[in-house]
Amino acid sequence: MKTCILQGSPRKHGNTAQLLAPFTEEMEKNGWDCGSIRLYDRDLKPCVACRRCQKDWRIFGCPLEDNMQEIFDAVLGCDLLVLATPIYSWYCTPPMKAVLDRLVYGMNKYYGEEKGPSLWAGKHLALITTCGYRPEAGADLWEAGVTRYCRHSQLRYAGMLAERHMGYGTVFMDAEKAERARAFAQGLCGQAWAEGGAV
Repeated sequence: MKTCILQGSPRKHGNTAQLLAPFTEEMEKNGWDCGSIRLYDRDLKPCVACRRCQKDWRIFGCPLEDNMQEIFDAVLGCDLLVLATPIYSWYCTPPMKAVLDRLVYGMNKYYGEEKGPSLWAGKHLALITTCGYRPEAGADLWEAGVTRYCRHSQLRYAGMLAERHMGYGTVFMDAEKAERARAFAQGLCGQAWAEGGAV
């Protein structure tokens, strides 16, 4: 089984990366192949709503020349998509938002002259999030937006791991956070993915 992790933090070794380390380790321990893409390392343009991606239902079809085709291929080839991002102003970081906008059109062929299929229907999607507020007040809008995004795209929402950073002068990662990250991974691995069971 394949996991595609889209990492939306600008900091290579920041809070999000630290939280991902035990999560990824646990996923791989359970036999999952985890691929990770750092979005800040890629050239990613925002969607311009040209709808040219709607002309061919078999491919991504976006005319913008950047690294988005790589991400499309990785997402299409995975069983579980993980969006890992810090929360900025109650939502994801700019490159993550750009990717989601591009994928909602490139994957969902709903917007042309005829309504087409969702190319990623049935895939599972999970969130790993770090924020400065209590998660129920800091990450709740992000989760609500992604939940609606999943319904629209015919994805199966698999849940969110959200951890709080208490301030710039404090250490973020600790044993309890690492254990919760491992437990979150175990919960995802324990689902009947191969049988297509809902999470």
